[in-house]
Amino acid sequence: MKKCFLFIAMLTLVFVIAGCSGQTASSKDGKVVIRYGLWDKKQVPAIEQIIKKFNETNPNIEVKIELTPYAQYFQKLETAATGGALPDVLWMNGPHITQYAEGNVLLPLDDLIKKDHYNMGNYPDSLVSLYTVDNKKFGIPKDFDTTGLWYNKKLFDEAGVSYPDDTWDWNTLKEAAKKLTNKDKGIWGFGALMGNQGGYYDLIWQNGGYIISDDGKSVGFSQPEAIEALKYNISFIKEGLSPTAAQMTETAPSDMFLSGKIAMLFDGPWMVPEYKKNKDLDVAVMPKGKERAVSIHGLANVIAKNTKHQKEAWKFVKFLGSKEAADIFANTGTVIPAYNGTQDAWIKSVSNLHLQAFIDGVQYSHPLPSVKNTGALWDEETKVLKKAWSGEESVEDATKELTTEGNKILDKN
Repeated sequence: MKKCFLFIAMLTLVFVIAGCSGQTASSKDGKVVIRYGLWDKKQVPAIEQIIKKFNETNPNIEVKIELTPYAQYFQKLETAATGGALPDVLWMNGPHITQYAEGNVLLPLDDLIKKDHYNMGNYPDSLVSLYTVDNKKFGIPKDFDTTGLWYNKKLFDEAGVSYPDDTWDWNTLKEAAKKLTNKDKGIWGFGALMGNQGGYYDLIWQNGGYIISDDGKSVGFSQPEAIEALKYNISFIKEGLSPTAAQMTETAPSDMFLSGKIAMLFDGPWMVPEYKKNKDLDVAVMPKGKERAVSIHGLANVIAKNTKHQKEAWKFVKFLGSKEAADIFANTGTVIPAYNGTQDAWIKSVSNLHLQAFIDGVQYSHPLPSVKNTGALWDEETKVLKKAWSGEESVEDATKELTTEGNKILDKN
């Protein structure tokens, strides 16, 4: 508990000091400069279009993109004292929103929303709620995502396997992986990557298990449903149907999939800009276990509390949340925009991909768990479960350890 409060206090102090010492940013031509922090380079082309459109009516505001890989993104925010204040506007995800909102470094948007009569009804209620902390709204929803089963049509055709559809279940996936695996050609039927969203979370829910209990006091990793789901996931590696954990660490599964070395894998719509380049690839709905289930999550744009340019930052955030911006994201196939009514354009944006699979997933989706210490829980999951993925520990032993450590993390909330 003390460590959590200490972190929040230090984080707050860091940004207060940085904000007090910062100078008003402006370019040589007198424009106000606002910094926009994000982590996905695949989205930059669409975002540059959005900024250009924004500048048509706001020529006095210059937006500078600050791109930081996700692996370093939140670390950079936490240690921002060495690099100045938070960006004026930045991406935020569900697992971190409570931590940063309660850390007093994000600007509550309620007064601005009320003053401008900004319509939050333009977005799914679940996403608005995700970025509401202590009854205060901190983010304008940007996009959302579910999970799909991506597959290589060429490899399916060569192996004589029918393409995935909504009749597939865990058994169908396993049998198809066996037929698609070709050791002589170095092809694996499935990529059993160790990921929670779009991975073992989905499988645990499909098997009737849970990640965090309804009361938020315990994790469900050592429950029989979760153990069975994890064993199923890892079984692809044990049976030689998937690259090993070491191989997928050395070469990203997405790269193996793009190069035709993996025939199937679970992944999200954020990979559309990359996967659409390969005409052999397509996507279907996730196979079902005891029930249908996928993760759902979405990003939001937030404003730094200590920004020197609140007026300009709010103008930009409003535009980022507009139908105009959503249409650009949709028409380029970059992400599923959160703005209601714009998803059809995203589905049609890449004609060779059956993107409806991601929209169908909304019907049976589970919100990605979000508590104050979600980031710490994710770190612990990675630390412990990699022992099971590598075969160093049994699933039972790993989940027992993860449950003990996970519950300690939840106790700090």
